[in-house]
Amino acid sequence: MTDSNKEMAFLESVIHTYVMSDSPQDRLIKTLAVRTFQPYLRPNKRALEFGCCDGFMTGLIAGHVDRLTVVDGSQTFIEMARKRVPAKVEFVHSLFEDFSPDHKFDYIFATYVLEHVSDAIGFLKMATLLLAEDGLLFLVVPNARAFSRQLARHMGILDDLFALTPNDINHGHRRVYDRISLNRDIEAAGLLQVGQGGLLLKLLADFQMDALIENGILGEPQLEGLYKMGFEYPDLAGSLFSVCRLP
Repeated sequence: MTDSNKEMAFLESVIHTYVMSDSPQDRLIKTLAVRTFQPYLRPNKRALEFGCCDGFMTGLIAGHVDRLTVVDGSQTFIEMARKRVPAKVEFVHSLFEDFSPDHKFDYIFATYVLEHVSDAIGFLKMATLLLAEDGLLFLVVPNARAFSRQLARHMGILDDLFALTPNDINHGHRRVYDRISLNRDIEAAGLLQVGQGGLLLKLLADFQMDALIENGILGEPQLEGLYKMGFEYPDLAGSLFSVCRLP
């Protein structure tokens, strides 16, 4: 089996852990990510999304760009996403590093990708080659220093903020980022940042956040407050975002 086939087999093996459309927290964080990126977006632009999962975020992005191409190494994810997005969205079944289009993109979205790929800096360098001269690369990664992870460490559940938890491993994560390590990878890839911050101050574990939202304990006012606090206290946010451009 070739390395590409092995990687695709690995992707298919973790699919069942990423059917997230029934997670209110997952829908929320992806909606907030697109909301945060929206001021950077202009009409009549061509965009590329790396990784589509079940297509929830793909549908959000499609509403803000003229043309959208999606690349994913999982045919299962592509079929799931295709059912919930406009017909104009183009899907390509390929590993990211094997994708070779004949044009460049104004916007590239790589949300919750860097923690998965085998070579994060190599992936970012590859993305720069696909970015138009005045284009923007949008990144989102889980945050190692999230309030919930720090709480877990003090509870004795987590020994090291940067250790891969069973949940991380189950999802196919290969690394855990904080702002310092994310900045280092971005700089090593030769990119400049025009925006960065935290998305949603995360109080508790995923399943607990889902329960609080589903039961109305965290309503719209509280979630809006936690979103704004993510900008004030990015080290405590559940996810980190960066908006990057070519030098």
